[in-house]
Amino acid sequence: MAPRKEKGDKESKDKGEDANTVKALKEMHERKEIEGRVAGKQIVYHALQDAPSDSTPSQLATLDSELTTLRAQIASTKQCEKLLRAELAAFSARVPTDELRGMVSRLEREREEVLGRVGPLRDGRVATRVVSAEEQERVDGEWRVWRGRVVGRKRICKDMWERCSEVLPEGIKKKEELWESLGLEGRL
Repeated sequence: MAPRKEKGDKESKDKGEDANTVKALKEMHERKEIEGRVAGKQIVYHALQDAPSDSTPSQLATLDSELTTLRAQIASTKQCEKLLRAELAAFSARVPTDELRGMVSRLEREREEVLGRVGPLRDGRVATRVVSAEEQERVDGEWRVWRGRVVGRKRICKDMWERCSEVLPEGIKKKEELWESLGLEGRL
């Protein structure tokens, strides 16, 4: 014996929903919003469709020729658009005249400023000391020594940093974050 179904079962709910759907479809059919046809014990509903057009072959030929001319117009319009885009890109690459004038005036001001600073040196109004060849050589030698020390220290710093940052502390995902959290200056 099959178990008795209760009112709360899903099938009984579906039947109520189906009844509402059928009722809504019948009302739409009566208002001529949709079409309904009987197929055996069922009614099949479908959307209303326009009747087939009574176009003559001459009308179809006219539409075909119009379609062909429109396609040709589209192709020529696309070609024109392509040319206009290229022209626009060329114009965009050029610097506007006002901008050029501003750049020139800024450069002229900078030039005057530099000439104002160099003028006293050229005129001899500022006492300058001539550096001898021996002194220049001595300074260059010291510079090379210190440059070598800087390069060596950079290498040592880099090696130490690589070893220190092999294992990062919790909460820090990148070496750059560790560098910043330690308050170190310069580049990695």
